[in-house]
Amino acid sequence: MTPGAEPGSGFTWPEALCAPVRELPDHARLLVALSGGLDSTLLLHLAVHCHGHSGAVRAVHINHQLQPNASETESFCRDLCGRLGVPLVVEKVTVRSGENSAGGIEEAARKARYSALEAMVQRRDLVLMAHHGDDQAETVLFRMLRGSGVAGLAGMPFSRDLGPATLVRPLLGFERVELERWARSAGLSWVDDPSNTDQRFDRNFLRHTVLPALRERWPGLNRRLRHTADACAESEALNQKLAALQWQAVGGEQDRLPVEGLKTLSLAEQKNLIRWWVRERGFPAPTISSWQQVMQDLIFAREDREPEFRSDGFSLRRFQGDLYLVPDHSQLPDVPVTLEPGPGLNFGEWFLKLEPAVTPERPLPPIRIFTRQGGERVRFRSDGPSRSLKKWLQEIAVPPWERARLPLVFAGSGDAAELVAIGDLWCSEQYSEGAHAAGWRLVVERECD
Repeated sequence: MTPGAEPGSGFTWPEALCAPVRELPDHARLLVALSGGLDSTLLLHLAVHCHGHSGAVRAVHINHQLQPNASETESFCRDLCGRLGVPLVVEKVTVRSGENSAGGIEEAARKARYSALEAMVQRRDLVLMAHHGDDQAETVLFRMLRGSGVAGLAGMPFSRDLGPATLVRPLLGFERVELERWARSAGLSWVDDPSNTDQRFDRNFLRHTVLPALRERWPGLNRRLRHTADACAESEALNQKLAALQWQAVGGEQDRLPVEGLKTLSLAEQKNLIRWWVRERGFPAPTISSWQQVMQDLIFAREDREPEFRSDGFSLRRFQGDLYLVPDHSQLPDVPVTLEPGPGLNFGEWFLKLEPAVTPERPLPPIRIFTRQGGERVRFRSDGPSRSLKKWLQEIAVPPWERARLPLVFAGSGDAAELVAIGDLWCSEQYSEGAHAAGWRLVVERECD
């Protein structure tokens, strides 16, 4: 622990440091992400100094349980918040052991940290993080070495959405040496993370070996890299605006893009539009080594082909004249599920419920939910002929991957069981609208992706 004390009565926080913390957007709560290190400890003091009178300041400590001093750091955060009169939430997270390696632990810990923060925030919360100019320089250089495009080279934004809340980085305009000078002048204490000196980690190698040499050769390196990040951010903003315009021009919908419209665009425009679409749906932009080959496969495949490109959490699939963005879904039950009156149940991405429409005049038959097994037939009218479910789904152009996940609802048991609903595509008049025949209304809803 770096020795020190709380700011004495003779210390005055400089206005240049206070201004970005004081001039925050309107909020209900300020949640300071407190690691116990220099930067976040300083940020918590600034938040209390600028907003402590409002009672809105809170602190959140994410304990990754990775370092030998994790318990000591947590205790330090509790003591600090106790002295400052700031409520503290401590969240312990577990980094998956498969990612716990020199190459992947940083990213795994980052994901766990942001997931924990997102799970606890509410609307109109501001989450303050203490990233500074040196962190921004590391991020830009690190992403450049990974081959990132302009979106990555734009670095960390001053603010962005975090679930229903907003994440803000008010210290991005300052270098670490400035923050440390002010922290020492104020007599602050903090805990040093021993992993920060381990150069097996890429960021530490950049921080301790590469960036010092670059700064010696090119003074003002942080400023130069910040200019690069700002230029890339402007370029990315223009790319997104272009993609939004072209999305409308080609007739894009939430989950699909017309292939004929994509064909009118250049490869660069196709790449830009796909990346924008994926990010708009909440997924990370795909990393593709050969965009030309992927777009060739997806767009110019024969009509009888169904090409697919898989990425992190989703896949891009071609069906007939459209390109679909298909989220990965959970495994469906491998045996039929019984549906009874009451609060309803989830079946994959579907929600089903039975509710009374009128006072039932006869007992409710057994209601089961399952997926296609082959050979199912459906009778759309009680006095009409039955039809092959497979052929009907083909006729109405339901994509193959959706056919396999449609909840089929059967009423009755054994050979007498009757298909009464097919997802949200069709429901028997016995269980829809007035539902006078059965006395029960079947509700089938597809959850928004």
